[in-house]
Amino acid sequence: MNSVITILGCGDSAGVPRIGGEWGACDPNNPNNARTRPSLLVQTEMSTVVVDTGPDFREQLTREKILDLNGVLYTHGHSDHVNGMDELRSFHRRQKKHLPIFLDAPTKEELYARFDYIFEQKSSYYPAVAEPHVMEDSDFGFPHHLGDIEFTPFLQDHGDGARSLGYRFGQVGYSTDMVDLDKKAIETLKGIKIWIADCADYHRPNGFFHANIDRLQKLNKQICAEYVVLVHMGISMDYEEVRNSCPDGYLPAFDGMKIKSDGTFL
Repeated sequence: MNSVITILGCGDSAGVPRIGGEWGACDPNNPNNARTRPSLLVQTEMSTVVVDTGPDFREQLTREKILDLNGVLYTHGHSDHVNGMDELRSFHRRQKKHLPIFLDAPTKEELYARFDYIFEQKSSYYPAVAEPHVMEDSDFGFPHHLGDIEFTPFLQDHGDGARSLGYRFGQVGYSTDMVDLDKKAIETLKGIKIWIADCADYHRPNGFFHANIDRLQKLNKQICAEYVVLVHMGISMDYEEVRNSCPDGYLPAFDGMKIKSDGTFL
């Protein structure tokens, strides 16, 4: 089933501008420089799925006029990817059922420590709203489904012993918050047409938690995506400057960018 993928947010953990109106090197007059925290929306006529629920989750889904949700895929438990989790209550009230969320065991442990009331009813007035589906390492590299949306999770290196999950949707891969990929992840992504990839350390020669442009080029020599769309961009990455300096086939994302899962841009 072909789906439409919307980049809800392509900013880094602080967003652009940073709190107080700090734009850094980004031109405030270019709307493509206004970036919310990392998140992805995947839609078919029948189903709607999001990847991560960051601090801007309410704003992002209101902007896209999303009233119903089939579930959430989580990449990892860092605050810029989960701190909007409370907003799932609105969907529970509207849909009258628990929302399935897919995540790995470390992310479940972190979310239960911080948002246990989302999973377990703490009072008669505040019901649990989410149902966890834990993906083990043996599940990575194999297709799963939420509604009629197929997704394939894979493990990513997020630096300094941390890990995150990436996801493949048809001919599109999503790799936020990663500094490297192992052979199994590369095999999962190999042959995609569009790779949406973390490039928070675009300018830095050595990225410890996020990829730089050199690392993406090395990885994509194996993945062979036709286009690499850069996300997780901070105030050092002006949209026009990055677009003009990118290698052929590489381009910066912007909030609201839409891509079809067959690997074409909308």
